Amino acid sequence: MRLLLIEDEARLAEYLRKGLSEEGYTVDVAGDGIDGLHLAMELDYDLIILDAMLPGIDGFAVLAALRQSKSTPVLMLTARSDVEDRVRGLQSGADDYMIKPFAFSEIVARIQVQLRRVSAHQTAPEPTVLKAAELEVDLIRRKAVRAGVRLDLTVKEFNLLALLLRRQGEVLSRTELASKVWDMNFDSETNVVEVAVRRLRMKVDQPFPLPLIHTVRGIGYVLEERLPS
Repeated sequence: MRLLLIEDEARLAEYLRKGLSEEGYTVDVAGDGIDGLHLAMELDYDLIILDAMLPGIDGFAVLAALRQSKSTPVLMLTARSDVEDRVRGLQSGADDYMIKPFAFSEIVARIQVQLRRVSAHQTAPEPTVLKAAELEVDLIRRKAVRAGVRLDLTVKEFNLLALLLRRQGEVLSRTELASKVWDMNFDSETNVVEVAVRRLRMKVDQPFPLPLIHTVRGIGYVLEERLPS
């Protein structure tokens, strides 16, 4: 899931970016309304976190411009508790509203609610549980189980496994894995993908008789069930 955070308070923006990244989200950050609106219009985000008071153009103007062409869920933030501000934001098209200061756990919960609402309204929503053989991954609860055994995965390992499962049977290149899981351009001198796949295999495959993650030499990796030869 890719989020856009439009927030001019640098410390708060970095706090949210780091925390949400650790929750498994990819987060782009804009420090003013002009840059934020540009990113929001040019790229497709799953959700936008928008501060009401911004330099350049304020959050209400950003929201009004965005709503002319996009229905991306927007969670507005404000330091003011005035009812009029909250009403203005919601009437302008915000999907939710939070007053600073707030608990990080609450903003994560609010984000999850909005993302679930979007998923529920899609004509063909992505399944929330992915399976292969006796492996099962719950995307909402962020839990992975194989043969009844809970797998202790890091955030990146979980995201890597979820991607391989979503594209089950399809060979994914190291470049694509680096881009989608680490949000980075692949560097041939970097072995981050190989190291992550090796660690993931130790948890997903090594304790079990049937390996699911396979190397396609010179190309990348594929997750699929193969019968023993």
